[in-house]
Amino acid sequence: MIEVDSFDLKMLAALQSDGRLTNQQLADAVGLSASQCSRRRMRLEDEKVISGYHADLTPEALGFGVIAFIQVTLATHSPDNAKKFRMLVQRVDEIQEAYSLTGDADYVLKAILRDLKGLSDLVNDVLMPHQSVAHVRSSIVLDRLKETSKLPLKALR
Repeated sequence: MIEVDSFDLKMLAALQSDGRLTNQQLADAVGLSASQCSRRRMRLEDEKVISGYHADLTPEALGFGVIAFIQVTLATHSPDNAKKFRMLVQRVDEIQEAYSLTGDADYVLKAILRDLKGLSDLVNDVLMPHQSVAHVRSSIVLDRLKETSKLPLKALR
């Protein structure tokens, strides 16, 4: 874990809200000079605290109307089977997130799709026929109550 001070935390909080901030805008927000912010930002990038920048796209504007969470149970619990499943997950663009779990299911996947037909195709044509998969159970999101990728930086103070 890297050491971060209060200025680093202020910078990270500002960048989490708007990754396009210039060093001058960042300096104005945190109370440092633009050159100090530039050096600090480069250090945070070099240390992989900041792992990248991206544009947040609005799924609905592009016709993605269905979000689903899919629980997957593997057919067997072997390293080879788990590897095959992980490779499958990496190949499927509709799967945005995938987590290995404790409990009844082995994995939970977050998928974003254009419509219910897309979900049906993913479950019936991609996941279920795969040799590593024994059971699939999906839940469709009705409403998003909260969605963020921001880390709770206040916990670091």
